[in-house]
Order: sequence, then structure tokens, then C-alpha cells
Amino acid sequence: MEQRELESLLRPEAYPDAPQTVHLKQTHISYLFLTDRFVYKIKKPVDFGFLNFSTIDRRRFYCHEEVRLNRRLAPDIYLGVVELRRSDEGVAFTGSGPVVDYAVKMVRLPEERMMDRLLAAGRVQEETIRSIAGVVAAFHQDAERGTEIDRYGSVEAIRRSWDENFALADRFVGDTLSGQDLQRFREWVDQYLQRHAELFEERIARGFIRDCDGDLHLENICLGEKVWIFDCIEFNPRFRYGDTAADIAFLLMDLDYHDRSDLAAAFLDEYVTIVADETCAPLVEFYKVYRAFVRGKVASLQLLDRAIPAEDRDAARERAIGYFRLARGYLLRQQLPVTIFLVGGLMGSGKSTLAQLLGRELGIPVISSDRTRKELYRATASSRSALFGTGLYTTEADRSTYDALLERGSAWLQMGKSVIVDATFRKGADRQHFRQAAAERGVDFRLIMTDCPDELIRERLTAREGKMNEVSDGRLELFDSHLAAFEQPDPGSEPFLVADTSGSIRQAVDDILKAMGILP
Repeated sequence: MEQRELESLLRPEAYPDAPQTVHLKQTHISYLFLTDRFVYKIKKPVDFGFLNFSTIDRRRFYCHEEVRLNRRLAPDIYLGVVELRRSDEGVAFTGSGPVVDYAVKMVRLPEERMMDRLLAAGRVQEETIRSIAGVVAAFHQDAERGTEIDRYGSVEAIRRSWDENFALADRFVGDTLSGQDLQRFREWVDQYLQRHAELFEERIARGFIRDCDGDLHLENICLGEKVWIFDCIEFNPRFRYGDTAADIAFLLMDLDYHDRSDLAAAFLDEYVTIVADETCAPLVEFYKVYRAFVRGKVASLQLLDRAIPAEDRDAARERAIGYFRLARGYLLRQQLPVTIFLVGGLMGSGKSTLAQLLGRELGIPVISSDRTRKELYRATASSRSALFGTGLYTTEADRSTYDALLERGSAWLQMGKSVIVDATFRKGADRQHFRQAAAERGVDFRLIMTDCPDELIRERLTAREGKMNEVSDGRLELFDSHLAAFEQPDPGSEPFLVADTSGSIRQAVDDILKAMGILP
């Protein structure tokens, strides 16, 4: 669509409902014009092979398909297909000019009720996620199945989808994906499909291959007066036809990506209970790799569209890298024995960021000393102590906090699961308590200490000032006393891994994984 035409659709006069405002959003395949009450979605004339909107007849057909299919889960949201007509100003959804394209017209859902936003605000509880699982389970139980659809659950069809994604992702090697990681995915998929061919055949025989949603992730769920699930795959049935385990794996993966694996576990528990699908769990893990890889590929495709603003492409690049790394993490965690990780270091050195990224990629829960301390003393995230040694940071408070960290970490180890403990660990005695606990339980122990120049730490602490959502109490005026009291570990008597956090935290994670022998 030409720039003049895009601009003409930003005029309220171009719409029959005479809105007060119009906003444009873009994806790699669509223009979305958001008015006060509605959304008008125009498909871009693109051809990616797996998706072909290159002609007006194709776009009209897939507009109607989008409405038909999405009415399964959001019947009151998808209003129909409308005509885009030529006008004196460019194009419009009014008038009697010649038809130049088509759009899907939808009710505009409240953005503040989108699940990704609610999750970021900490407003999605287990009860909510279980209700969503109930909606999806009922949808899957009623979804169409048959001989034609069953073909898409075969090993050959699954391998073809992977190969297609590998071919598209290859163009992004060196940008959002490394060549080494791409080869790792190829080898793992080939081995998995060979070893588990009978399991895929069993899924077909038991009727778990259905006409599903295909795009079930956080941004496509709205929690209002009911659960609305929208924007399913309409452009290619083989992305929608598939195992119900593959469908739910998308949402479970996205919850992992947003550091809410606890909610993913609750969803899976509720779903499996409702549909009585005891063979679902192992395949969910396989399909989570696939979904994360596809998400990385889709975000990468936005880098090719110069019509998308540069800042949006930069954000897409970050998402793509994150999803590709999560997909890799699903593979790497299979090599990891039960381990307790201590991630320590000076305030402002990036230890919490390192712990969170390591936890996300390896699927390991992170226990934060900052949050634990404030939970114990019923303090708000923004409450601050004037000096260390006072308030929340007395010797007694320190002891209580580290005792609680040890207790919570031990609970994960007792369940046979790894755990990451994020704290300064400035005292050797505290580190030793955790090392002893690991030895007593027969699990691996890894001490990771961040390494960052003092001046860079001071810059970070200065930048942190005034951020009300900052949980950490680390501040510039406390740094010198904190540094003076820090007991650095002796490599001879207290082995540890060094994480250089002065640059890329992702690189620091990779360096740790290499030091552990998980990455070559």
C-alpha cells in the first residue's frame, strides 16, 4: 500500500463509524487501523511461501477465512469482511469508488485487558489460567478431525514444517540466530523424530490431531467479561491442523518466555485433567521448542519490512533473539543435572539480570534475595533503608533472609529440580551454607560471581535513582561501604565461575554455559 493510501486511512472520514481517532499498527503481514470502537485489518500483498497474499482474490478469500475460523473462539468479536474503496483522498471504507482491497472488521478489545499486559502487571492468577485452560480444552474437544487433518500429525509432515522453518531462519544467521545453534536444532529434530516415531503415530490413532488455533499465545488472549481468544492461523491450514499438544505448547512456551513457568504448569495440569490426555506432556516439550523457534523466525521476518519503523524493528530483533535462545534453552536443560546455582556479586553489577536470563533459558526458578527480604518484613518493593546495617539490613535481617533463601532453595532440590538463588552473597559463610546443603543432598553446586568495573557499577546505580519499580535497595551512596564489606571468594578454596557483566548479559550467560560444558 502506498504512503498516500496509508495516510488517507488515518482520516476519521475514511470510516463509516466516524471515529474520533485512528491509529496504525503494522506486522510483517498486516496493516491494522484502530478506531475508537473497531479494528480494520488489511492483509499486505506478501508471499513468504508458507503464506501468500499476493493477489486481491487471495486476500479476499483469507479475510473470509479469518472471520469464519476466529468465530469459533470469539464469535462476537469478528464482525465480517468489508470493502476498501478508491476515494479522492486515496482509499476509504466509505463511498462508492471501485473496490481495491478487503479488510476484516473486528470489535476493538480493551488493550489493558490483553493477557500479555495483565501478566506484566502481575494480574494473572492461577485461577485465571485454569479458566483459560478450560476454554481451550473445550475448543479442542469439539474441533474438527478427520483423515485429511490426521496427515498433519505424521512424522513426515512435522519434519516438512521444521525444514521450512530452517530454510527461512537461515537468512537470519549472524543476526538473530547463530549458525551453530541452527545446526544444533537440525540435529536434535532429526534425532527426536527418529526415536519417537511411534508416539506420533499413537497421537494420530487416538484422535489428537485436530483443526486447532495455531497461534495461541499471550497477545492473542483478552480477559474481559469472558475469555476471548482471537487471531488464529487462517492463511495456511497445515499451521492450524496438528496435535492439540502443539497448540497448547505455544501458550506454555510464551509463559516460559515471560518468566511464568508456574502458570504454564497450572495450565497444563488443568488441561490434561479435563481432556484426559496422559500422553500429552512429553510431546508438549518437543512442541515448545518448535513454537519458540517459529516465534523467533516470525519476529525476524519483521526485520525485512522497511515500512515498519526502525524502533519497532529493533524491538522485533530483541524478541527474535530471545525466542531463539529460549528454544535453544529447551535443548540445553536436558543436559543439566540437578544443580543449585548461586549468582552473587556487587550491587549494580547485573547479577539479577544474569540470574533471570539464565533461569529463563534453562527453565530454572529464580529466588531473589531482594524480594524474599521484603516479603519477610512485609515491605513494599519501593521501600528503602537509609543505610546497610539498619532497617531491613541489620545482621538479624540478613540472617533471616539467607535462612529463608536456603529453605526455599532446598524445597526445589527436594523435588528433584534445579534452582537459582540471586543474592549478593557478600559473606563467605553464607556461600558455604549453600555449598554444604548441596553436598548433603547429593546435587551439583555452582557459584557464579559477577565481574564488572566499579565505575560502570556507579553509572548503573546513578541511572537507577528514582525508579519506583526497582526492587533492589542498591544505591550509589551505599556502594563504597558495600564494596568495603564484600568478602570476595578465594578461587583456591572456594571455586567459582566468573561472569563478565560489563557488556552483553547474553554473552555472559553463554560464557557460563561454556564453562559448565553445556555449550561447546
